Amino acid sequence: MKKWLKKLLRNDSVFLSLVYTVGHIFIAALCAVLITGASLQLATIDALVEPVINGFWFYFLHVLWKKKFRKYEHA
Repeated sequence: MKKWLKKLLRNDSVFLSLVYTVGHIFIAALCAVLITGASLQLATIDALVEPVINGFWFYFLHVLWKKKFRKYEHA
């Protein structure tokens, strides 16, 4: 595996965000098909857009959370 990819995946915020986003894509597609009766193609498109945006949002929140509360871990 490339050195930059290993370094990237060691970052817990990035790793958690990726796992969250992939799971969210599958869940969102399944929900769209079951709840709305949308075609799998439309459900997949919807499931890709919204979770990717949420993945970035989760990463941003996780980084901020760690910065804010890291000072309390060592107190």
